[in-house]
Amino acid sequence: MPSEESNKTKKAAETLGKMLRAFGASVGEILDDPTVKEKAKELAESIVDAAAKVSQSKVKAEEVRARFRNVGKAAQTLGSSLDKHFKSTEEIKG
Repeated sequence: MPSEESNKTKKAAETLGKMLRAFGASVGEILDDPTVKEKAKELAESIVDAAAKVSQSKVKAEEVRARFRNVGKAAQTLGSSLDKHFKSTEEIKG
């Protein structure tokens, strides 16, 4: 029977997978490229699979949480950077 920590890790991986699928779909829409959407879906699925393996390994739960926090921070940084880029692009056009 999986431990509570293992279940938390799996749930976090699934949440990350959903976010990556949504991100890939959004970028695919922006670029009007179905290949990007498919690659994002594949990446998300591989992350969920990898996280399942990590939860079964000897990696400590705190390390896993720290890694997910780092991914979250990186996503926020990316979002902010893209927002700033497109705002400055709009200012140049406007």
